[in-house]
Amino acid sequence: QVQLVESGGDLVQPGGSLRLSCAASGFTFGDYAMSWVRQAPGQRLEWVAGIQDLGRGTGYTDSVRGRFTISRNNAENTLYLQMNNLRIQDTAVYYCTKGGRGYRWDEWHERGQGTQVTILS
Repeated sequence: QVQLVESGGDLVQPGGSLRLSCAASGFTFGDYAMSWVRQAPGQRLEWVAGIQDLGRGTGYTDSVRGRFTISRNNAENTLYLQMNNLRIQDTAVYYCTKGGRGYRWDEWHERGQGTQVTILS
């Protein structure tokens, strides 16, 4: 059974930083691409960043490129999202999402329960 447990969400001031983590279990983590997606109040799910199975390739939505960094530790079955220079528009629930095998972060399969990130206005 796939389990994805996010942590690290918090309340921060604009310009601040946060590091989100996602502990994965129930599947061979290193065989799958992973993504972070987010959902702001009243909005649809939005893909934020993706990473290939071995971590060699990453991708970002335009609004976070240069500010966010996705990474993974396959030995520890953990996905990360380092978020710097946070903006009010980054306020959302952030979800860790299992992708397809290899490089397929465009596939969204199971996701965790989410962690709330709130940028104070």
